[in-house]
Amino acid sequence: MKKKLCIATFISIFWVGFSFAQYADVYPTNWWVGMKNNKVQLLIKSADSSLYKSVVTIKYPGITLGKVSTFENGKYLAVDITIGATAKPGNVKINLNNNGATNTISWPLAARRKGNGSSFAQGVTSADFIYLLMPDRFSNGNTGNDRIAGMRDQSLSRDSLFTRHGGDLQGVINHLDYLQSLGVTTLWMTPVLENDRTERTEHGYGFTDQYKIDARLGGADAYKSLSDALHQRGMKLIQDAVYNHVDIDHFLVKEPPSKDWLHQWPNYTGTNYKDQPIFDPYGAAADKKITTDGWFTPLMPDVNQGNPFMANFLIQNAIWSVETFGVDGWRIDTYLYNDLGFMNKCNKALMDEYPKITMFGETWVHGTVSQAYMVDNTMKLPFKSNLQGVTDFQTNLYGIIPALTQNFGWTEGVNKLYTTLANDIVYTNPMRNVNFLDNHDLSRFFSIVGENVEKQKTGIMWLFTCRGIPQMYYGTEILMKGFTNPDGWVRLDFPGGWQGDSKNAFTGQGLTDDEKSVQELVKTLGNYRKHASALQTGKMMQYVPQDGLYVYFRYDAQQTIMCIMNTDQKDRAIDFTKYAERTNGFSKAESVVSNNKYSTKDQPVIPANSMWVLELKQ
Repeated sequence: MKKKLCIATFISIFWVGFSFAQYADVYPTNWWVGMKNNKVQLLIKSADSSLYKSVVTIKYPGITLGKVSTFENGKYLAVDITIGATAKPGNVKINLNNNGATNTISWPLAARRKGNGSSFAQGVTSADFIYLLMPDRFSNGNTGNDRIAGMRDQSLSRDSLFTRHGGDLQGVINHLDYLQSLGVTTLWMTPVLENDRTERTEHGYGFTDQYKIDARLGGADAYKSLSDALHQRGMKLIQDAVYNHVDIDHFLVKEPPSKDWLHQWPNYTGTNYKDQPIFDPYGAAADKKITTDGWFTPLMPDVNQGNPFMANFLIQNAIWSVETFGVDGWRIDTYLYNDLGFMNKCNKALMDEYPKITMFGETWVHGTVSQAYMVDNTMKLPFKSNLQGVTDFQTNLYGIIPALTQNFGWTEGVNKLYTTLANDIVYTNPMRNVNFLDNHDLSRFFSIVGENVEKQKTGIMWLFTCRGIPQMYYGTEILMKGFTNPDGWVRLDFPGGWQGDSKNAFTGQGLTDDEKSVQELVKTLGNYRKHASALQTGKMMQYVPQDGLYVYFRYDAQQTIMCIMNTDQKDRAIDFTKYAERTNGFSKAESVVSNNKYSTKDQPVIPANSMWVLELKQ
């Protein structure tokens, strides 16, 4: 009897498992009713090389089957469908008939997420404060996913700069209280999508499947939990998107539908990392092609966005990600290397579906005009970008860094920051640009300024008071240091994120007095900014720097904030009457950071290499 029961049980389990096994994978993995983007192109991939011979039929109320496309690789089909207004949520049966045999794929059609523009896809604005972290290096909240059986990279060693350290999304969830204590309103993480390559998977920028969240970070459930936890706190989520390239182990590289899904060269050709050929009126077409079509690295093949099937694959995945995970904003990696016409189309598709969503692109270029070309700008040019904002490398590389590392001169030192901001005339709305001191690709700001604590504080005060959206890299608030030679030194673990850490930045255990003072400064300014209308949406006025003294104002009808940066080696007296255009009518100035108060009739002295942030009072 027991033997018969075991056999019956085995057969039952076998058939249940078999019934759930899909004959083919479908991308996107699901869709929704009621979408503006209701024309969906399904990419169907099977292990069966005769898939291309299949006759496709779909009988589902409200869904119309359109064109079916085949490729060189017989394992793929592209199926165009239209989801009409009458379609209801359910499982759509896609029938593939091949030589009399029919395979059926179940494809979910869901109800839409509620709260478009109010509880997700809200956009990120100058009223926000973005915190950037690397999940693998921030906190390990679940040691059970440190290694995942079957994945290519099984490394796990915190003693190495380039192996995985075990941080995950649960670790981030565990420390949202800490982020909120800093005044953070928005979380941006380096990519969380599956990065199933053999090594160097800690950074996440080599995708192997856009429809999977990396299991070592906790998978899709953990990502949804993080999104929900953020929104419950009134916070926002930015997703890091990469359209330009994928990983060498991506399924579309290992088994492409056809060769033209990637940019192919007779011999390996990397990008020249030059932005000028894209817009240079004297430029050679050959140089532009290398910029945009060259591979980012030998392990990151360049995607052909001119292929309409690949373009649809990428655009649909972007929409799918926002709807699935409740993303509020989009940071776009390696923006300049993309086909910019494709990027306009992709950006528009997101904005059509999510009118309040915002996007900013990584534009690691050299020159304000170069950067403005990539974004919505005031220049009269044949090509017009619809990208809303950028990660502002100009105010970083040619602004705050020289301001605090160079001696003052006619064009040097803080004059470079002044000049760079004066060039804002080329942007339609510079308030949408994201300011930063450092990130995962740059040397730590504290190291750049020679581990000078006062200069670090000056940089932070500038970050919170300049026009635009402030973004802080994890650890900047506790003086983490390191140069990008190699890059691993700027991607070290956040102290306290692992059980047994002797130093804990979340609790303050083991922090030095300097580290605590900088952390407190961030908390003070981050939370002050939440209620400072002048910093969130106010105008900006700057004065020509004199003897290393740079003064600018943020102001609106309700509030005026005076920012004084002394980059000189000498103390400087502040004469409020020199700035009468903004100081008239005010009798007092109160420090936002300390309890110091000044009369505008006096001439208080600001120490060398320091900064004041003063709110003017009548």
